[in-house]
Amino acid sequence: MVLDLLRRLIATPRHSREEGAAADIVEQYFSERGLQPQRHKNNVWCVDPLMDSRRPTLLLNAHIDTVRPVASWTRDPYTPTLEGDRLYGLGSNDCGGGLVALIATYERLAHTSDRAWNLVVLASAEEEVSGRDGIEAAIPLLPHIDVAIVGEPTGMQPAIAERGLMVIDATSHGRSGHAARNEGINAIDIAMHDILWLHSNTLPRVSPMLGAVKTTVTIIHSGTQHNVIPDTCDFTIDVRTNEMYSNTEVLDILRNELKSELRPRSTRLSSSTIAEDHPLVVRLREMGRTPFGSPTLSDQALMPWQSLKLGPGQSSRSHTADEYIKISEIQEAVEIYVSLINN
Repeated sequence: MVLDLLRRLIATPRHSREEGAAADIVEQYFSERGLQPQRHKNNVWCVDPLMDSRRPTLLLNAHIDTVRPVASWTRDPYTPTLEGDRLYGLGSNDCGGGLVALIATYERLAHTSDRAWNLVVLASAEEEVSGRDGIEAAIPLLPHIDVAIVGEPTGMQPAIAERGLMVIDATSHGRSGHAARNEGINAIDIAMHDILWLHSNTLPRVSPMLGAVKTTVTIIHSGTQHNVIPDTCDFTIDVRTNEMYSNTEVLDILRNELKSELRPRSTRLSSSTIAEDHPLVVRLREMGRTPFGSPTLSDQALMPWQSLKLGPGQSSRSHTADEYIKISEIQEAVEIYVSLINN
């Protein structure tokens, strides 16, 4: 039945901020199984029917939204197509496979009493755009959570650290003048100085899992015509933080070192990590799983508790044409999740 749910989701366009119909499907699925779903905006969740305050609570989370399909799809991205072991369709890998595997795990365990964990399962919205009506809106309505498993595609290897993201709009300020007369102060020169600093310097605290904080200039624009010294130069810095720094700490360092004006679009998408001696991580190592650091962002960035990423599929398939998930990957994921939680 859970594979039928995935097929229905693939057949339902659910781009970020447009997930209402998909949330209806998930809510209906839970209701038909007597799991008493709760909903806020397009986030849908179920709380352990055997909730016990003496046990810690584990959140099982994956998102229902997708990016928009790229032009190079050779199949209809909204038609679930099974070819051998592969189920093709937009959002099948990111993050439909993880979502239905976690739902199947919750269904299997929700009414068993001999568990060390309380369980909450959450299908969240707006993950692909880190929207404020996604998991951030649902968090205040959830019961107390101690730790989370996020079902992003990791090949069922645990990502125990994840980079944060901060996008900075930068502007260097000069003074206009005539290019032929060597007048003015060229804002491009100031921007080049700052960009060279970003290329040449590394913040000292390096993560064993994620490496150094990464800063990349991805957009630049300046000038109005060839004979005018530009008085401003605008550029964009993509900052991928590690768990050794907060976004605001990195921003303060850059403001101290660079001459340009720096305006962060947001500082809320933080790096996340979970201790290597956490019981979930220890158990996953015992199961032959290999922890690693993930460069990609997920709903973990907005979680106020410890979390790890663990899901079926491969990150390299995400946001690509002819995206697919293997049925065997979903089946394996459910068995690993159940074994992990039960032990």
